[in-house]
Parts: sequence; structure tokens; C-alpha cells
Amino acid sequence: MIYSKRVTLVLCIALLANCSPKDKSNSSLVDKNWALLPFVKVDSLNPILSAGGGKFVCPILKKEVFWEEKDVFNPAAVVRHDTVFLLYRAEDKIGKFAGTSRLGIATSTDGLHFVRRGEPVLFPDDDFMNVYEWEGGIEDPRIVESEEGRYIMTYTAYDGKLARLCIASSTDLLKWTKHGTVLNGKYLNTWSKSGAIIARQVDDKIVAEKVNGKYWMYFGDTDLYLASSNDLIHWQPVEEGGKLKSVLTPRKSYFDSRLVESGPYALMTKRGILLIYNGMNHDVEGDSTLAKGAYSAGQALFDKNDPTQLIDRLEENFLRPDKPYEISGQINQVCFVEGLVPFHGTWFLYFGTADSKIAVATSAIQKANNN
Repeated sequence: MIYSKRVTLVLCIALLANCSPKDKSNSSLVDKNWALLPFVKVDSLNPILSAGGGKFVCPILKKEVFWEEKDVFNPAAVVRHDTVFLLYRAEDKIGKFAGTSRLGIATSTDGLHFVRRGEPVLFPDDDFMNVYEWEGGIEDPRIVESEEGRYIMTYTAYDGKLARLCIASSTDLLKWTKHGTVLNGKYLNTWSKSGAIIARQVDDKIVAEKVNGKYWMYFGDTDLYLASSNDLIHWQPVEEGGKLKSVLTPRKSYFDSRLVESGPYALMTKRGILLIYNGMNHDVEGDSTLAKGAYSAGQALFDKNDPTQLIDRLEENFLRPDKPYEISGQINQVCFVEGLVPFHGTWFLYFGTADSKIAVATSAIQKANNN
């Protein structure tokens, strides 16, 4: 009996050692129970969207521009009327930066084949946001729906020097109302972007979810930070010691060794708040299996009652650049995840490739784990 107990104890210690978060080779043993996995790239169709010939009259330049002729990338996605709407970032080839960004829209009835609208739906205009949006443009949207059916978009305004996280809203995804910057006061001129609001899945909709009576948003592209809101429009950053409170940081020797940046919304699940995020590899202190500066995707789990508390984190990236259109482009070695929708029993994950095109990966929805 004593020998049996000792053997059992040794086996338990060995198993725990093998499953340690520090051991990347065994990460799947502990990670797959809460993460959204696996995602498989739709290689037969990817990339699903490339630069286009759309044109419109820019209200600032007062002339017609080919607003998506350079590149399209980094899309948000939402399901409306049994149709997937893809809101994507597009660049022209003119101006100071040879590429002002605007947001276009494309629709699909199967999540794979898209028809685009000829004109952008959100763009720099002669309005109160011009000072923040021109001439870099409007970048990288994420979208959730409110309880009342209003669409809330976070996006990045770039004036050419500073990125600022902003909010817009719409009832139809075509006409948008700008509400200004997320960070204000002493943080107004702080670099900020990539807002991922906590939400829950309701059939094929993604609806903003309150935690402890408030809405919450992860944001950032170095460390990740948090902000809270009562109405999804006005936000207050979470502070610690008079500074923005960091809730997720880069890790030396990992795929996210240089920076972490929010992906789509953060999904409320039974196990906690699931955040899909983007990680950039450090040139010197990064993951040796990835190219220097490569962007790939990870997942983190936060406490569902306390969005500041990290519970677990994938040891390995689950999506990385390994296709020609992901490896070579405007920015090489990039898979940047940003749009995620449940549609007809499948998760569709949309991502930018090499800051040039848009691709998709899919995963079967397992309701027992994620509702």
C-alpha cells in the first residue's frame, strides 16, 4: 500500500511537471479545454479579398479617389439578416503616406464569397474628428451589438503621428455616427488602438455583455489595458498607481515576445472571458521558430467576474504566417486576426495577411464549451 501511494505521488508530480505552462511542447494538454480550437485556414479560397477598383469623391480632397486600390486588410465581421458583413480597412495610393485608410464593406451569404460595396462606409471627413483622422485615416475596426440592436464599432484614428482609439455606432452598418476618442483628459494624446469589447454569443449575434454592472473593453498594442463604460460610448480607463493598468504583457521567447494587441471582441464563456489576440515576435528575444517581427495569433482567458485577472494563456500561437500571401506584402510575415462570427454552426475568423489581403479560417462551434 505504501509503495502504491508513492508510485501514485511520483506519477502525479511528473504529470504536473509535464503540463507546466513553461513547457511549450505539452501546452495542448491544458489549453484545449477552454480555447477556441482548432481553426483551419480555407486554403482553397484564400485570400478571399484583395485590393479593388472602388472609387468615391473624398470630402476632404474634393476629388475622386480609388480608395481601395493599394491594399485591403484587418476586417471586422458581423452577422445581420443571415448575411456576413465584413468591414475592412482599405488604402489608396496617394497623399503624404501614399495610403490613407478608410473602411469598406462586403457581404456574403456563405461567409466565404464576398461582394463589396463600391464606396467606403466610414472615412475621414470635414468634421470634428478630422484633426485625429487626417491624413493617416481610419483603421482596424471591431464590432459588437448592443442589447437594443445598435452596432458599436471601435476603430483607430491616425493623424500621421499618433494613433487614437475611437468609437462609432450604427443601426444598419452603412451609416455611422462618430462619437470621438475613447481616451480623454490626460490620456487624450496617448497612443491607443485595438478595442475589444466583452460580449456574448446569442445565436449568430455577438452582443455586448456587462460584468459587475459595466461594459468592458481590452485595448492596446504593447501591453493590453482595460476600460469600462455604462453606455458603450463613454469609456473610463482602469488605472493602477495613476497609470493605465496592464492586464496582458509580452513574454520573452514566445510568439508574443515584442507586443500583444487585441483581436476581435472578447467572448464571455462558461470558463471565463476568452480573448483572441495578436502577438508580434521579437527580433532577438522571440520565438526562434517564427520569423523576426512576425505577427501570429494567441488566446488568453480572463476571470468572468474580474476582467483584470488573467487565468490562462495558450503557450503556442494557433495561427501563423505560412502562406505566400501572408509572408510577403506591404508588411511581411503577418496574420492579424480581427473579425470573428458564429455563422451556420461554424466560427469564421477573418484576418489580414501581410497588410495586403484578407483571409479566413474556420472552426466548428462546440456549444458545450463556449456558451
